[in-house]
Order: sequence, then C-alpha cells, then structure tokens
Amino acid sequence: MNPLADALVAPLDMRGDAVLIRPDGSEMSGDALHRLSGRIANVLTGVGVQPGDRVAMQTEKSAEALALYLACLRTGALFLPLNTAYTTAELDYFLGDAEPRVAVCAPAAEAVLRPVANAKGITLLTLDGTAVGTLVERAAEAPEEFATVARCTDDLAAILYTSGTTGRSKGAMLSHDNLLSNADALVETWRFTSSDTLLHALPIFHAHGLFVAINVLLRVGGRMIFLPRFDVDTVLAQLPRATTMMGVPTFYGRLLGDARFNREVTRHMRLFVSGSAPLLAETHRAFEARTGHRILERYGMSETTMSTSNPYDGERRAGTVGLPLPGVESRIVDAESGIEVPQGEIGILEVRGPNVFKGYWRMPDKTAEEFREDGFFVTGDMAQIDADGYITIVGRAKDLVISGGYNVYPKEVEGEIDGLEGIAESAVIGVPHPDFGEGVVAVVVRESGSKLEAKDIQAALQDRLAKFKQPKAIFFMGELPRNTMGKVQKNALREMFDDVFTEL
Repeated sequence: MNPLADALVAPLDMRGDAVLIRPDGSEMSGDALHRLSGRIANVLTGVGVQPGDRVAMQTEKSAEALALYLACLRTGALFLPLNTAYTTAELDYFLGDAEPRVAVCAPAAEAVLRPVANAKGITLLTLDGTAVGTLVERAAEAPEEFATVARCTDDLAAILYTSGTTGRSKGAMLSHDNLLSNADALVETWRFTSSDTLLHALPIFHAHGLFVAINVLLRVGGRMIFLPRFDVDTVLAQLPRATTMMGVPTFYGRLLGDARFNREVTRHMRLFVSGSAPLLAETHRAFEARTGHRILERYGMSETTMSTSNPYDGERRAGTVGLPLPGVESRIVDAESGIEVPQGEIGILEVRGPNVFKGYWRMPDKTAEEFREDGFFVTGDMAQIDADGYITIVGRAKDLVISGGYNVYPKEVEGEIDGLEGIAESAVIGVPHPDFGEGVVAVVVRESGSKLEAKDIQAALQDRLAKFKQPKAIFFMGELPRNTMGKVQKNALREMFDDVFTEL
C-alpha cells in the first residue's frame, strides 16, 4: 500500500491516452508518464534515496519535473519543491534545513550550487524545462520497472516551505492522507471527472499548481494542457481545448485586459477557479459581465492545502472564499482568548480536518504554538463568517494596523479605495508613527490615464471611513510588489515606507 502512488500514479500504467498536452500539440500518454516515473525512481534509489529521505527540486516546469514528483511518491521520498526565484543564499538555508539526499536544479545553476551541495553531502542532478540535464540522461539508461515502496496514510509525502515574509521560513510537513483527502474533497466539490481537461499555466513548485491542480486531475484520470508559464496569447489559443482552468487573480486580470477574451472564447468552459491571492470583487464582477462565468474562489495555505471553497452549485459570492470543504471544520476566535467570536465579527480563522499538516519540519515548539489543544490550526488569517456560513478573509493578523489603540483592517480601507474611479488597486499597511503607534498608509496604483491625486482620495474617504481608519499618507506606484503567485508583498511595502512618519 502506498496511498498517493496507488491513487495518482498506478492508474497511469493503464492509460494509453494523453495525460499531458503541450503547447505545440504534442502529447504524453499516461503509460509513458508512468514509465518515466519508474526510470526516475530507479535513478533516485540508485544514488541512495531511501523512504523518508528528502528530494529537493528547483527547476522549470516540465513533464520530467512532474515525473520526478511521481517518482518521489513511488520511492517513499519526501518531495521538496523550491521556488525558482530563490537565490543561492536562500537555497543554502533550505538545503541545510531539509538535508535532502538529492537536489535537482537547472543546468545553468549547477556551478553555483555545486559547492553548496558538496558541503552538505547532497547528490546534485540537473534538469531544465526542455528535458535536458543529468537526471534525464541517467533516466534514459535506467529500467522502467519499479516496485513502488509501501507507505502509510500518516507517512510524510512532501515538505512545503512557507514564504518566510517574517522570520525563518518553516517547512510544512504534509502526509499522504493530507494530500489525498484534499484531492478527494476538491474532486467532490468542483465536480471533476475523467472528461475534464485543465488548462494548467501555474508553476509546480507551489501547492496550487502541484497539489491542487495536478493531484485532482490525476485522481480522476483527466488531462492537462501543460503550459510552461502564463502567457495571454498562449492561453487564448489553448482555451478552446480546455474545460476548466485554475489561476491566480493576476491571470484573470490580464485576460480581462485583452479584448479577445469574451463569451465566445469561454462558452465551452465549465469552471474557472482562483486562489493563492485575494480576488478583487471588481475582478469577479467584471469577469462575469464579460464571459457569463462566475469565478470560483477558494482559500488555502501551505499548511492546510485547501480549506474552503465557494460552491459549484449555489451562489459564488464575490469577496468571499466560500464554505469549509467536506471534512473540514472552521471557526473564528478572539486572538487573545481563543474563544469563538459572535457571527459576523472579525477574529482569527482556525481550521481542523484531514487536510491539516503534521507540523513544521524540525520545529516542535513552533508547531505546538500553532495548534490548539483540540487540534484546530491557527491560520493567522483574520476573517469573519456571515449568517450563511460564507467566510471572508480580511487580512493577515500581522497586517492588522493598530492606530491610536484602534484596530484597522487593511482590507476594509482597500475596498473603499479600490472602489474609486481611476484606481486599479491599493495596498494598506501600518508603519511606525510617533503619536499613534502606527499610522495608516495607502499605496495606490492608478488606472491608465487617471490623474487622481492623494487629496482626491482623502476627500472621497472622509465620509466613508472613521477618522482613525483614513490613511495618514498616500503614495502612488506603477505596480505593487508581488511574489510569484501574485500575492502582494506587504512586508516589502512596510520596509519601503517605514520612516514616513519619523520626521514628524
């Protein structure tokens, strides 16, 4: 028994049809992907990989990279996907913390990573997005037959490192049961079947592209149009072959910016899913007006994979992340007491269920801090639940601004600013203030051609927000800093504007 390999990999051996469709029209069948995973599994065990060992990967998206993930499942190794944007210094930390037996990197990065790998006793292999590298060379000479290693539901399958925007990055340990139960819940909630073809333009070093998109499609025996990255022209060209798409808000915003994206292009689609960063209610409404489709927004974390989703059948409410998934419990509690707050009030979102991770890698004290005695995980996200059970995320607890002793929730202020004509988007942060402790600062992106000034925004907010919520300073940028999944990096903004009020 090997829960994930039995569910996701073994069925490929009997599939002669395409599981991956490349942009050029070429295909990889299920049985071909199965054979490739067997060859790579033999390469891994040939260099000493044992069940429980870690295998790190920092390389571009490809069928071979996907096969490496499947090979890790078959060998019982823990898959450790690493963001392709990480620097050598960051990789030095991750490799030192996780101590993988093997690391796979792009050939271009081999020279700088070789000393790091050698110093840590790590076998370094290479792979790029065009299937070039020592991993592929060794796999070509390896046998395709491989006896999948037995694993239990509680055995670990992967480690996902959190973004580390504050403090040391933490490795979330995810078990076979965590990932498989979540895939099953999403299949049920989003109605995926073997008839589905997913347009896959997400990276596979992240939970969204890997554990949500790939696990779900492999679970049902569907197909994926496997794009190396998001590109509007390519997506528009490939969309007619798809039935579903998963993306981040940036994807949908860019599609809406192209006049070719309309009802005709999307008439055959059954589902668009958005996640990894908040979807503006305005984007949700504009998307429906343009295409007739309502984007389905959901919520998750590295530590929990997916926890909530708007319904497939039923109202998909703009600005909310929907309801708890099957098997998942949620509650909103007071940050200090841990006691549930009344319905509609803002507090910390906590979740419990088979999707919740086993803890942080080699950080037992931090793990203990993040769990309640009854097993609920403290997400750190501020949220509220309405009378119908829909959850709205209002921001990270660390993003909460306390100005003059009053709580200011950035999302509320951002909502008011974003609703003004001429504003594309905004980010609200708190920075040190000599009188108020923290002062509210708004960083705003104007729409093209807009001449809106700070005084115009301040005037518009006067009658819409309490005085303590109104920005004490407003700055304009061409675009907001984002990570690779499109999430606004407020820590970078706080550093940028940290001394705004110090000279007052």
